[in-house]
Amino acid sequence: MEELAFSTADLARTRFVVSPMWEAGPSFRLLARGRAHAVHQTWIDDVRPRVAAAGLDAGWLAELIPPAGYVPDFLNPAPAGAAPALADEVAAIRATPPERVRRDLARLGRQEGGLGPHARALHADPATHLARLTGEIEAYWALAIAPYWARIRAVLDADVFHRARHVAERGAGHLLNDLHASITWDDTALRLARRPGSLPRGTAAPGLLLIPSVFTGPDLFTRSAPPDPPQLAYPARGAGTLWQTRPATGALAAVLGRARARLLAELGTPASTTELAQRTGLSAPGVSQHLTALRDAGLVSAHRAGRRVLYARTSAADAVLDAAVG
Repeated sequence: MEELAFSTADLARTRFVVSPMWEAGPSFRLLARGRAHAVHQTWIDDVRPRVAAAGLDAGWLAELIPPAGYVPDFLNPAPAGAAPALADEVAAIRATPPERVRRDLARLGRQEGGLGPHARALHADPATHLARLTGEIEAYWALAIAPYWARIRAVLDADVFHRARHVAERGAGHLLNDLHASITWDDTALRLARRPGSLPRGTAAPGLLLIPSVFTGPDLFTRSAPPDPPQLAYPARGAGTLWQTRPATGALAAVLGRARARLLAELGTPASTTELAQRTGLSAPGVSQHLTALRDAGLVSAHRAGRRVLYARTSAADAVLDAAVG
């Protein structure tokens, strides 16, 4: 059982954070495991070929994020605000002190029985290679997360809203006891059952960062790296509905037109203009024209991934499709 000294003063400094890196890291691990997944299989099937084609399945992240076990703490810097952008967290990773990078990599090496060539290079010269690592993180984000971020962010925000309402109605103590089946709080300590080792506060900053994530699965993940406050990433409510399809209906086609309604339905998974033309039988110029109109209306977003541009439905489009189905 892990135990974190946790006073009422710490409770007063507990806050929620939506963190891009707490989606990037666990999602990469999910891809690396290479097996079927009940919730995220649609996303895996869509993303894995792109990640492999870009060579990201055998790069820096592949060595630093093993299929199980410890992930270097510097990959999850303490978020400065409630919802930092990826660029903010990447900048924090790039600014990690060399001694912290080496300490984390030494721990990873002990777990894995040694470090791979990228990790060894990073250990030898953090200042040079952190820039290469963060460049790969940005490339992975563009391919695997950015096209889906609107719907992921909607799930995360809904989780935070739900739990904040519970704090208002029942108090912060109820929040901690209700966060996960393995967590209990008793005014002096936060206890995480069925987890080996300890979670010492030591010289860590007061409080606790509570971070919902759609890719962590049913488990909890912790980070304790003084002087930062401890972090606890937990499974977000509603993650199981993330990839539900929202088919277009005749009523929606009557408003948007058959072609645009069809394109919105196809964008349950992000796709390029060429892919959408192949799926729908529309011409590529016609698809491009419709996507421009849908984008201007706030129903579609565009995300550059290398030489490709991937289009995705926005949360507004999801709401429109839900209303049409209802």
